[in-house]
Amino acid sequence: MNASTSLRLRLTAIILGPLLAIALAVGFWQVHDAREKAADIFDRSLLTVALAVAGDVARSNGNAVSLETRDLLSDTSGGLVFYHVFAPNGYYVTGYATPPVRQTPEERSEDPYSYYNSTYHGQAVRALRLRDVTTVDGITGVFTVTVWQHTEVRDALMRDLARRAFTVMAILIGTVAFVVWFGVRIGLLPLTDLEDAISRRSSDDLSSIRRPVPPEIRGLVLRLNTLFGQLQTTMARQAEFVSNAAHQLRNPIAGVLAMAEAVRSAPTEQAARARADELMASALHIRDLANKLLTLERATVVAGHSESLELGELVEDVADRFRLPARTRGVTLALTLPEEEVIALADRVMLSEALVNLLDNALLHGGPAMKRIAVTLSVSGGQARITVADDGRGVAPGDIATVLSRFGQAGPSQGSGLGLSIAEAVAQNHGGTIDLGRGPEGGLQVTLTLPLAARAPLVRQAAE
Repeated sequence: MNASTSLRLRLTAIILGPLLAIALAVGFWQVHDAREKAADIFDRSLLTVALAVAGDVARSNGNAVSLETRDLLSDTSGGLVFYHVFAPNGYYVTGYATPPVRQTPEERSEDPYSYYNSTYHGQAVRALRLRDVTTVDGITGVFTVTVWQHTEVRDALMRDLARRAFTVMAILIGTVAFVVWFGVRIGLLPLTDLEDAISRRSSDDLSSIRRPVPPEIRGLVLRLNTLFGQLQTTMARQAEFVSNAAHQLRNPIAGVLAMAEAVRSAPTEQAARARADELMASALHIRDLANKLLTLERATVVAGHSESLELGELVEDVADRFRLPARTRGVTLALTLPEEEVIALADRVMLSEALVNLLDNALLHGGPAMKRIAVTLSVSGGQARITVADDGRGVAPGDIATVLSRFGQAGPSQGSGLGLSIAEAVAQNHGGTIDLGRGPEGGLQVTLTLPLAARAPLVRQAAE
């Protein structure tokens, strides 16, 4: 059965399969047992007839058998029984002319009788040979009485017993199958009721399922409720993103339109060029804002492709990209890396975006007095710590929650207010955290913490 097989059919097969196997095993055992019991009953019947014939021969001097014995001979276990008696000297006494011949040599034993299989007029028979010491017509000695019966009678009885046994088992299995089929249907009613309840919901109803369910499907309902909650959170986040994006882009776009109109209505070519430069700056600001909005949206979902990253190499690469902009502003960018490699499971692109935003935030908001930015990678307590600290104006403790919120800024700035939000979202998506505080040189210190990968660190080969 594959995954698309009906659950009702699957449960029925699981229940009936073992029952059918057990029933077949019991059926074959009953047939074997019936065969043995039937053989024993027939053999005992032959012995009873032989004893009756021997008694009648002794009483009547071999002339006849009694009416009771004739009844036994005519119908014992459902079939005719033949008999033959001969005297110690080998003379025929009574019965049928010739008994069936024994196929195997007769074994000498102390038992007064023995059974054997043979043929009589081309048909298989079961025979009993009884030796009895008696006196008949003045002759005393061991008289031999042979009785036999066609095995077809025995086989017919065994077939009838087997047929009855299998018929009873077939009826029982059929009854069980009927009960199981409808029992499973009744047992699955909570699932169908749950399906009906979910199907009646509107497409925007993501509230938790609160109807009572059996313990076996309680986990499924809990998973569905968790999924509904995650979808509700995601949809709320999407709505907030669209609202924030529309709000933040409305004014810059209006400014670009105004600049474009001013360029078109400029009185001189020189004025048009000056206004065109302002238009270009506004367009670049909108582009930067749109890119940061998209980065923030991507950072708030599950991380894309996690891989084993050597964080020292990634931090150094991002820091090198900011050395020239920092030098242009008169800021020294210092980088400190550990001697050992630091390995973490992370999305390279998103983690790079987080570091870019931390350094960009320091350059934009550090203030004109800022002279130094220090980037440090360290390992502590099984976690990697990436610290960006500056000696700028910093952030007051009361403004930390503001600068971490979307579009939040502690004061007027040309930034978008999304840099720290992006870094925080990336850290949380990787199972880490981000902390803001006062740095050792008085400015802002941002520490991004990530869990390390489960592998031993390697000694860094290149000198930093």
